[in-house]
Amino acid sequence: MSAGTATDVRDPVVAVAGGGTGGHLYPALAVAEVLRERLAQLRFVFFATDRAIDEQILGGREACTLVRQSLPPLHPAPWRWPGILRGLSRARRQARAWFERQRPMLVLGTGGLASVPAVLEALRAGIPAALLNPDAIPGRANRFLARRMDAVFVQWEDSIRHFPRGTRLEALGCAIRPGFGTPDRAAGVRHFDLDPARRTLLATGASQGARTLNDALVANLDRLEQHGGWQVLHLTGKLDYERVAAAYQGRRLPARVLSYTEAMPAALAAADLVLSRAGASTLAEITAVGRASVLMPYPFHRDMHQLANARCLERRGAARIVADTTHVEQNGPALGAVLDELMTDDQMLETLTGAARRMGCADAAGRIADRVLMLARGVSCESVQASY
Repeated sequence: MSAGTATDVRDPVVAVAGGGTGGHLYPALAVAEVLRERLAQLRFVFFATDRAIDEQILGGREACTLVRQSLPPLHPAPWRWPGILRGLSRARRQARAWFERQRPMLVLGTGGLASVPAVLEALRAGIPAALLNPDAIPGRANRFLARRMDAVFVQWEDSIRHFPRGTRLEALGCAIRPGFGTPDRAAGVRHFDLDPARRTLLATGASQGARTLNDALVANLDRLEQHGGWQVLHLTGKLDYERVAAAYQGRRLPARVLSYTEAMPAALAAADLVLSRAGASTLAEITAVGRASVLMPYPFHRDMHQLANARCLERRGAARIVADTTHVEQNGPALGAVLDELMTDDQMLETLTGAARRMGCADAAGRIADRVLMLARGVSCESVQASY
């Protein structure tokens, strides 16, 4: 998609509400790409935030207009509430002005405080509205809005019990970029100049990296050298790159160390085992490709939603979990024990791989896009997961 400066009133519009993180934007963008394939003249207006990441992700995309909402972060202190309410009121007036200029076909909320103003304005104006909820545990915004939505699209049926009764839930997966559904291991190995005769451990902390995950793996490099048939593709994040790359120097362990790659479909295709955080989109990508994983959920969220995400895979036998205690002296041995088991037990590795493959939903973006168009056209369908 390249960024537009204004929405063309002659073209149909879908409004997307939410931003501030890649987790709130990337699934919506994956749906938007498919919607444009279905309806070429369709345009999008993103009611996002004034954070730099929103401009970074949305800037330069075709048929896409970014509306910056200045919203203070949620805070439990009562003296902060008036400022939060003023920000929400201001953002609602902003959304209302846009909707009066051109009524969207549908408003698609992606979670977080930034999704609330435009979704509430859609409800006021009688515009169809739906939510994306890829995490196992919905955030406060999605729980607040859920019962009034025409549909809430969840990644896993595990999420159902966390929503209010009467919510119209549809378990359609998490929308991800094209390319993950047709993994080609040989092509992935070539892309990263890896040895096709060795198995590959892919370590990634997502685009920003994960220091405690990096440290836990570095603490096990002596151990990994004992697994002669393996190599490592380590995506460190920008801040840790030099330190982690230096730790691999002079070792017998073949490794490619990169700060970041845009070619995540190729990286996952090349992998036989993945060490990762447990963000919703990351897990959707891992299962779409069908790869065994060891998950170290981010430990600092109040609701521990990454741990809940990881357990969705663990319960189905698709992943192992290593708790991130933030202390390398504990993380290192715990991770090392799990890696030793999976890197030496071919049957166990294949069992996890098969379970991940069965969980995969590479076509989630298309399934959600089709339902969005049906809702926008006023077609009421029974949800995949019945209201309760």
